[in-house]
Amino acid sequence: MVFNDDEIDRYARHLVLREVGGPGQQKLKAARVVIVGAGGLGSPAALYLAAAGVGNLILVDPDNVDRSNLQRQVLYAESDIGRPKAEAGADRLADLNPNIIVAAFARPFEPSIADELCAGADLVLDGTDDFAVRYEVNAACVRHGKPLVSGAIGRWTGQVGVFGRQPCYRCLVPEIPPDAETCVAVGVVGALAGVIGSMMALEAIKLIVGAGEPLIGRLLIYDALSAETRTVRVGADPECPVCGNGSSLV
Repeated sequence: MVFNDDEIDRYARHLVLREVGGPGQQKLKAARVVIVGAGGLGSPAALYLAAAGVGNLILVDPDNVDRSNLQRQVLYAESDIGRPKAEAGADRLADLNPNIIVAAFARPFEPSIADELCAGADLVLDGTDDFAVRYEVNAACVRHGKPLVSGAIGRWTGQVGVFGRQPCYRCLVPEIPPDAETCVAVGVVGALAGVIGSMMALEAIKLIVGAGEPLIGRLLIYDALSAETRTVRVGADPECPVCGNGSSLV
């Protein structure tokens, strides 16, 4: 896979990086990544993946840009208010890096498109704040054997983990919590979205180029108020309805 002069200049800091170099940058250029949720987490994740040279990005989000989004969703500007997030985001990413292909799906992530999107992807990022959608994304990733980079934020705390066939996201959250909180209800500091979204992009890059130790089967939890992090292991649940012994998906 040949790089043009613009790409050689653009990715210069990657090309001299031992863990990436030319072969790793070629892997990034050949990669196809689905980003479900182009909001607080999807925004910084998409920006960094586009800047890194991920060759094919697919944004999936049914919502339109609202002024209240601009506090943390750095993919958008005042002029984007009222536009579909997926379309406005795709335009921004294409402007950031014209060497990549960005597709926009301005519709919910639902069974009718889940298999189409995940089957051809190298990995999937989920930055949504809806547990039902998270479950749908997780199930599609397990069906197609695709790595899932999952992030979540609320108030001053965020988390990011990488899931596969086992353990999957449902092993971590077997049932939708009855007291589940959303950013709309409890608020969130905008910069936290940048921290966790960037971590999600970093995990995706590590997976694509084969660098370091991705958070596979681990959950990194960040407390912004205390500036502390901790990492916990996530074990496979044999009774998991998605990836457990009785599931038809494994």
